[in-house]
Amino acid sequence: MSGAAVIALKKKKPNPIDRHVGARVRMRRLMLDMTQTQLGDKLGLTFQQVQKYEKGTNRIGASRLQHIAEVLQVPVAFFFEGAVGEMKSAEPRALFVAEFLASSEGIALVKAYMSIKDTKTRRCIVQLVEQISPRAS
Repeated sequence: MSGAAVIALKKKKPNPIDRHVGARVRMRRLMLDMTQTQLGDKLGLTFQQVQKYEKGTNRIGASRLQHIAEVLQVPVAFFFEGAVGEMKSAEPRALFVAEFLASSEGIALVKAYMSIKDTKTRRCIVQLVEQISPRAS
């Protein structure tokens, strides 16, 4: 098999920026308690296409990103917040945190935390988590 054929058979990895933008789309969609089907309906897409955008498998064009921003009620810049350059130099931990915050568990945790109005209680929760964390110093 020639070198070109081997390259053609390898599965192409999504671009880190496309993954980041997709994760931010997912995070915002979940924050609004919107399903992929609901977002797809508002954009004239299938839920499968939304899923591919969120995974970074398919790139989101500029006009489509503008439309997504309007539907999700955020500025286009929202989708690039937290992107580190071209994310090639991003540390794996930062990418892990961004992916967690875009997950349903991450969204639920942030929503629950943000619903606690007492700042002292919120500070105590952070201290508790830091104390029980295996990475705590």
